[in-house]
Order: sequence, then C-alpha cells, then structure tokens
Amino acid sequence: MIWIFVLAAGFWGLGQVMGVPQSRRWVLIGILFSAVVLAHLIFPAEHALPRAIGGSLSGWLTFVIVLLVTTGYGRVVGALKARAPKPVVDQDGPFTDTELDRYARHIVLREIGGPGQRALKDAKVLVVGAGGLGSPALLYLAAAGVGTIGVIDDDVVDNSNLQRQVIHNDADIGLAKVFSAEVTMRAQNPAITVRPYNRRLTEDIAEDLMGDYDLILEGSDNFATRYLVNRVAARLGKPLIGAALSQWEGQISTFDPASGAPCYQCIFPEAPAPGLAPSCSEAGVVGPIPGVMGSMMAVEAVKEITGAGEGLRGRMLIYDAQYGDVRVMKTKRREDCPVCGGAHA
Repeated sequence: MIWIFVLAAGFWGLGQVMGVPQSRRWVLIGILFSAVVLAHLIFPAEHALPRAIGGSLSGWLTFVIVLLVTTGYGRVVGALKARAPKPVVDQDGPFTDTELDRYARHIVLREIGGPGQRALKDAKVLVVGAGGLGSPALLYLAAAGVGTIGVIDDDVVDNSNLQRQVIHNDADIGLAKVFSAEVTMRAQNPAITVRPYNRRLTEDIAEDLMGDYDLILEGSDNFATRYLVNRVAARLGKPLIGAALSQWEGQISTFDPASGAPCYQCIFPEAPAPGLAPSCSEAGVVGPIPGVMGSMMAVEAVKEITGAGEGLRGRMLIYDAQYGDVRVMKTKRREDCPVCGGAHA
C-alpha cells in the first residue's frame, strides 16, 4: 500500500521539477487513485493485483472521497477569496504610510513628534530668491515635508550659478530658476505643493503674495528686495527669517517685531553706499557657504513652525568659514525705526 503513496509523491515532485501546473498534477494523482479503486472493484480480494496494491475497497474509497472533499474545499475557498472585494484602507490620519516612513526621523524627535510634523505639513512658507541661499533652503523645506512652499524669483539659471546653487543642474541653464527649483523639489518630495512665481517681488504684489503664507524666508541678493520684504512682513505681522553672505561669511536672524523682536531695518537702518557691499559676482563667494546659511534658514523655519528649540529672534548668528568661527550677537529694536519703531513698545 505504501508504494502507491510513494508513487503519488514521485509524480508530484517530478511534475514540480518539470514545471507542470498544480492542476495537472492533481489530475495525474486522481487518475492513480482512481485506478487503485477500479482494481479493487474489478478483481476479487484474493486476486494478485488488489493484494499487491494493499488496503481494501472501502479504505481506498474513503481516502479518495476525503481527498476530493479537501481539494474541492480549498478551491472553493480560493475562488471566494478571489471574488471578495478588497478591503478599503481607511486613511483618516494626516499621513500616508509612505509619509510616516519618510518623516520617521522627525517624528521620533521629542521636540517635533507627530504634532510637529503635522504642523509642517499644514504650513505655508514663501522663499524669496531661488539662488545661493534659496537653493538649500528650498530643498530642505521640501524634504522636511512643509506642505506648501512658494518661491519667487525673476532670474534664469546661468552657468556661473552652478558653483553654489545646488537646486539647479547643468541641463537647467537658461530655464527660469523657479521652474528649475520646482522640478527638483517635486522630484525630492511628490507629496508637497510648490508654487513658483516667475517674477520680481515688487511693492504692488508683495502684500497680497506674502499675506498668503505663514512664514517668509528672505534670501535675495539685493538690498532693495530685503528692505521691501522686511517692510511688508512687519506690516502683516509675519515672522521673517533673513540671511546674507559674502566671500567666507554669512549671517542669519529672525526678524519679528510682532513678537517684540527687531526688524531688519532696526539692525541695518540704511543700505550701504555703492561699493561698500559688493555682490558675490564682484567679491566672490566660497561655494558651500550658501549651503551652510541656506540650511540654517531651513532649520530655523522648522523650529519656527514646530515650536522646537529657541529661534533667532533678537539674535544674529554670524558664521566665519575661513576661521571656523561662530558668533551670536544680541540685537535690539530701535524706537526710531521707520518700519516698526514704537509699534510694539
């Protein structure tokens, strides 16, 4: 009797090796056991064939019936499972599984956690300038999961930008910087919303544009834009994170007179005379310095949005890369400041 089962196992294993489908292997096994039952039906029990096979007619019939029932039950269950509607995953939470995995290193930080990451997703941040400072700031804001990021700039990518403006690539030369930045940011994080504004920030649009955002990052390369952004941010009561750089140095602070901190014009009442503050193209700049300062802007933005740590209100951080020196100086509001003086005394 045992050799029948050995033969059946041999058929099954050989069929598996040869790549025969399971359904055909079951048919072959069925034929084998049907032949065994048929032999017991045709020949008397004393015949040599039934004796060689072993067992009895009732025993083999019982085995075949159990085998058929078990196999049929498995097929019916499989068919029902295939026809059953797929369960719908209830995505009531603020994050998809992909986002939870992506932001896990934020979420495990006690200072940020789930609520902080939710605040980042709900936040709207405007970055003025998609150049040296804006490039790393935009990249890290996108990576951090800031839900809506606006970027305004009227310039196009130039070959000379690529030494430091890391959001742009060689293939982007001639393309508007805001569109180049948008492509890179969306490629980095498809879950965010990017709003590119391919134009210069002017007085007539500044208030409407900046009023739609919670936080402003200013990384332009000219004093006229810096003073404009500062005036409008102070008027709207929006916190402003501003940075600037030259050669080997950079500086950064958070200007927020609505919270009692000085504004940009409190610290720099007037733009320097022509020639006293040469541009990067005139004075030069070491490539990674914008990366350092722009990343600091993104860090301060994350802190501002999540409430983590202590921001740079009333303080200015100055980084000297040539000598590896970092200084932090206190800043105060000026009562005679034409932008914020006396408004929050």
